Amino acid sequence: MRIVLQLPEVKRETVRRPTQCPYCKGEIFQRWGLVSREIKDTKVRTVQVSRYKCTNCRKTFRSYPAGVSQAQQSERLMKLCVIMWSLGLSHRSVALILSAFGVSLSHMSGWRDVQQEGKDIRQKLKWKSAHVVGVDGAWLHGKGIMVAVDMGDGTLLSLAEIDEKEKSALRAWLKVLKQKHKIGAIVTDDLSNYKEIADELELGHQICQFHVRGWVGKALKQLAEELPPEWLHVISKVQELINDLPVNGGKVLYELWKEMPGRTSKPEEKRTALEKLRDLVLRLSRDWERYIEFYSDPGIPWTNNRTEQIIGRLKSRAKRVRGYKNSQGLQMGSLVACHFWT
Repeated sequence: MRIVLQLPEVKRETVRRPTQCPYCKGEIFQRWGLVSREIKDTKVRTVQVSRYKCTNCRKTFRSYPAGVSQAQQSERLMKLCVIMWSLGLSHRSVALILSAFGVSLSHMSGWRDVQQEGKDIRQKLKWKSAHVVGVDGAWLHGKGIMVAVDMGDGTLLSLAEIDEKEKSALRAWLKVLKQKHKIGAIVTDDLSNYKEIADELELGHQICQFHVRGWVGKALKQLAEELPPEWLHVISKVQELINDLPVNGGKVLYELWKEMPGRTSKPEEKRTALEKLRDLVLRLSRDWERYIEFYSDPGIPWTNNRTEQIIGRLKSRAKRVRGYKNSQGLQMGSLVACHFWT
């Protein structure tokens, strides 16, 4: 595989006259001089900046060559700093590599480039429509974060410092996301908070089958060692339903639940294996529609793999960062780390 990175082109001088005045939008202006200016770039060291005077508002302004702005760095150098950082290098390492090309750049300048790139990405995504969104929580540098990913193209939509167990904060965050991105459905793990919030916000809800099969398989394996032999057929039936995901699976599970005897142990006593199996069957029956939501909409995946991939990138990048100084740094750095390779 060969990866091609397209960097902004940097011109030494302006090719075309500007079309309008940046102050009054006037279209008639006269040449008002030519200024030679030094910039920081891997190839171009000096550029010619044209000055103009508007005949309408009488103000002067500058017209910069392609790839050059008021900043001391060229757009190409800024983008190169962001790329190297997103690949895993520290800001000091980026500055060291650039010094080999004769470019003197402080590590704080590289940090500002990454922050600005993150702000630009967030602005582009502010009102992006996303019909189905994957939602999951993780821990970065001891902080609980929530991640929202567009399941259509794998784009990181939002990242917030929220513990997924804090229901009120989680609800408020998802409510804003629904309004901004016109979300119709979410894909999550089996945490109860997601189920309640999805119902409250009237969102379609698909529970990731990877998580379901993981915890159900583990629970059934443990119960099979403790159950009386006459009830082992229930475990086989439950496993079959989880593997096949039939539309009527919820009803089949409910009928199994009715066939099983009720609880005999006292509330303060430990539940028997049969009671645990009965509770598990009832839980699966109640949530069955959330396991097969993807049948109703081809745009809904049956797993939350895209979100897990984004979290994996965040954790990989976080291992090489000594720490983010504030919440904004965490959000901007995370946006860059994920979006640059989407």
